[in-house]
Amino acid sequence: MNIKFALLTIFCFFLLFSCAERKVYLPDGKDKGETLKKEDKIQDEQTKPIDKDRYDEFTSAEIREIIRKLQEDIGDIHFDYDKYDIRQNDIPTLKKVASALQKYPKLRVIIEGHCDERGTNEYNFALGQKRANSAKQYLITLGVSSSRIDIISYGEEKPLCSEQNETCWQKNRRAHFVFIEEGK
Repeated sequence: MNIKFALLTIFCFFLLFSCAERKVYLPDGKDKGETLKKEDKIQDEQTKPIDKDRYDEFTSAEIREIIRKLQEDIGDIHFDYDKYDIRQNDIPTLKKVASALQKYPKLRVIIEGHCDERGTNEYNFALGQKRANSAKQYLITLGVSSSRIDIISYGEEKPLCSEQNETCWQKNRRAHFVFIEEGK
């Protein structure tokens, strides 16, 4: 009976502490649990959600055009070698992604994680996944619902540049954003 009680106690202890809140630290030292300052919130007039009734009236062609423009306007974010931390200079891009998703409530985003060619395929696949997930977590801190974000890793399989130098490798260490219509 003592062994059963001890095992039950250990299980409950594990269950209690494994569900503890995990803090996501932002580059400026804040964690996800802290309230963002007013100036950190997206305030641009264009970020306000559009009239949902009007959005429902968009034709498929108009939605495709919105997606095309977003793909042109929003670039990739990049990562340092062997890292998956969000860099300070990539925050404006992430804010643009969040703004677009808030403005167009029927759009979703797929975040593709990419790596340079150095490292094994397995390692780069895992690193690409971590990079995509870092971008996802940052978007969540900006108020985007996790249900509107999917992630995928391509590892080193879809390079933008094939030269073997640091400039080229830097281009390949990225997260790429693909906008799609909800339900597609």
